[in-house]
Amino acid sequence: MYIEREIKEKFEKIAKAYSVVAIVGARQSGKTTFLKEHSKSINSSYLLFDDPDIRFLFEEDIKKFEKQYLESFNVYILDEVQYCKGAGRNLKYLADNGKKMWITSSSELILSKEVLSYLVGRVSILKLYPLSIQEFLNAKGQKELTKQILERNIWEHITFGGYPKVVLSADIELKKTILRDLYQTMVLKDIANTFSIEDINSLEEFTKYLSINIGNLISYEEVSNSLKISFQTAKKYLNAMEKSYLIVRVPPFYKNKTKEITKQPKIYFIDTGLRNLIAKSFNSEPDGKTFENYVASEIIKAGFELKHWRTKSKAEVDFIIEKEGELIPVEVKLNSPHKIERSLRAFIEAYKPKRAFIIYYKGENKTLQADNCKVFFTDILNFKKSISKKRCATTA
Repeated sequence: MYIEREIKEKFEKIAKAYSVVAIVGARQSGKTTFLKEHSKSINSSYLLFDDPDIRFLFEEDIKKFEKQYLESFNVYILDEVQYCKGAGRNLKYLADNGKKMWITSSSELILSKEVLSYLVGRVSILKLYPLSIQEFLNAKGQKELTKQILERNIWEHITFGGYPKVVLSADIELKKTILRDLYQTMVLKDIANTFSIEDINSLEEFTKYLSINIGNLISYEEVSNSLKISFQTAKKYLNAMEKSYLIVRVPPFYKNKTKEITKQPKIYFIDTGLRNLIAKSFNSEPDGKTFENYVASEIIKAGFELKHWRTKSKAEVDFIIEKEGELIPVEVKLNSPHKIERSLRAFIEAYKPKRAFIIYYKGENKTLQADNCKVFFTDILNFKKSISKKRCATTA
């Protein structure tokens, strides 16, 4: 079963304008499936660079590679090409010779200067994450929603995540098995091999540490002391995991440096199902931090960068979104509160946003006013619809 992805419209526009389109994202998030689906109506060829013959010829003689593989098609899908030596230089040669290529990568190595610097003006990059809540509902064939149906689907999405193979598997134990196999592949191949990490045990301990500390401020010193690894090793592991689309760092938001003091990021997993597998935490109901992680991942899938806010007086707002010059504070609650709490009011008073959101797991939609700011209490699905609209058209 093919699940249509939300990047379809954007992909179709940029595919017409660029000779190279790169789809990046975690392993098994659906990159190759997406490109193969969209190549069905055109004359295309698919090349997987795990094949040693394909890889050798690409690295050793790009002209022979071109003659062998790229002579009679309109579009070429090059899967995981970033692992090849000289990828940027060779892709530039092919693009300058009129070849139209769609490439995939499960690591941000494709975005490194060794590759990207050769393709300036020739490439556009799209990120494809595990299924969003709307894509999840589409995969389940869920067209009509009640409050109870939405809550039940959000629970499953939080608990087992959005990797397509996991979503399409009905058996719970099979879902866990797929997640376990995926995790082992990501750690051993995409992270350990790609970033030359030899101590797999300490990498796995580091991953477990992050999985039970989601939403907390991360200190390299504290991590180093807890896991008995060096500061540089902790930094290397974190960078490798982020570049392999396992986790994301959420930095602090600060404009008034006399009030907002922390520079430490918070860490979240891109997929809560994978996080739950690592943390061994498949619960009948999500806890507050897991739901906070889920909301973070859904906002990131919608294309927004996140920051968090904290002051000396211990006022905190979970997430700050900056959209077209507009600041939008977002609080996350398991149960919808009956009032606007002190921390959110402090941010509203300091920065005068026009709208704010409180996203709940269980509750009722409503709107309250704080100064000149409308505060919307809403579920994650309606939030994502609202945040994509222009400010004047916002509803919740």
